[in-house]
Amino acid sequence: MTPVDATNLETDGVEPAKVLKPGAVALLLTALGMGGFAIGVTEFAAMSVLPDFARGLGVDEPTAGHAISAYAAGVVIGAPILAAFGARLPRWILLIGLMGLFAVANTLSALSPNFETMLVFRFLSGLPHGAYFGVAALVAASAVPLKFRTRAVSTILMGLTIATVLGVPVVNLVSQAHGWQWTFYIVGALAVLTMTLVALFAPRDAAHPGASPLRELKALKNRQVWLTLGVSAIGFGGMFAVYAYLASVLREVTHVGHDVLPWVFAVFGVGMFAGNLLCAWAGDRFGFKAAAGVLIWSAISLALYPLASQHLWSMLVIVLFIGFGGGLGSILQTRLMDVAGEAQTLAAALNHSAFNTANALGPLLAGTTVAAGLGWASTGWVAVGLTLGGLAIWVWAWLDGKRVTQRTAAAT
Repeated sequence: MTPVDATNLETDGVEPAKVLKPGAVALLLTALGMGGFAIGVTEFAAMSVLPDFARGLGVDEPTAGHAISAYAAGVVIGAPILAAFGARLPRWILLIGLMGLFAVANTLSALSPNFETMLVFRFLSGLPHGAYFGVAALVAASAVPLKFRTRAVSTILMGLTIATVLGVPVVNLVSQAHGWQWTFYIVGALAVLTMTLVALFAPRDAAHPGASPLRELKALKNRQVWLTLGVSAIGFGGMFAVYAYLASVLREVTHVGHDVLPWVFAVFGVGMFAGNLLCAWAGDRFGFKAAAGVLIWSAISLALYPLASQHLWSMLVIVLFIGFGGGLGSILQTRLMDVAGEAQTLAAALNHSAFNTANALGPLLAGTTVAAGLGWASTGWVAVGLTLGGLAIWVWAWLDGKRVTQRTAAAT
């Protein structure tokens, strides 16, 4: 028996690829990526219009940040539950159902009469997020050769990054002209479009005959799964600590007008887009080791953020660099496919629970420092601490993986 290298797994536990023709793959990835685009718009545009819905619902900005955390909490809770209990369904049907829930909940967010109902509807909007990305990643990975898995998964996340480049600035402009509610109306329409595309182009594969919630829950017994999720939950928190209050920093510290904000968010999106492409290549080439490089890059960029906040030109550069760190997601997604064994659906979805634990934790901790009077730029120092925490967990996962490999080799 050949020992499995737990530090750089490539095939263990991954379902055999059912490779499609290039044209069919392109249509499939476009359909799945549209869902990523819709999710990206609601996740990031909600942050960019935070000052607007804070005024509209009569709360201050740190309090309005709780709506971001409510969405993230929905992702954290919804991903494992919907993924585990949806494992018996064909994946294309599950994807359509998840997007249907997403469409309804975002439309209700736009109709919120007060902040309390807004919190409820943002929580409901987050429920299908993680399960959608997890299931979509598995569908994409099964359609291409093994050596292109990370790049296929990154295409779905590419929808999210394109949302930060194009969707968020456009929605921000529409919302400034017609009201913050349009952010969520637009997301609802994008979700319906995703349902249509998935129905047209997703393969009609049957559910796995052995799939069950109990089988999916086996992922929770694997320490490597938990450590990978820890890298995501803590390491990504740094990016969200900065992004959630970027509009406020630009207004209060950099002193730019509302007309400039969409362009800065677009620069962040360009960074995410480029980082997603580069990190997907690095993930296919170097495996889990690529995650360490991304975290180190992010820590350095975030440390420069408070210094850069005084000038628009330096903010544009550093926001671009911080955006590069968003490419970490596809590396961690394929890592979870490698270590999860038969519990593929739950493990893939849990990555987005972890990602949105970061989405909740980052703004919460950063908002605390602002409320304590440390200034808007203090969000950058919170971000550095979280990113270094993620790197520390990566080191733990790496060393633990080497020990597993050594024990397996000794046993054989």
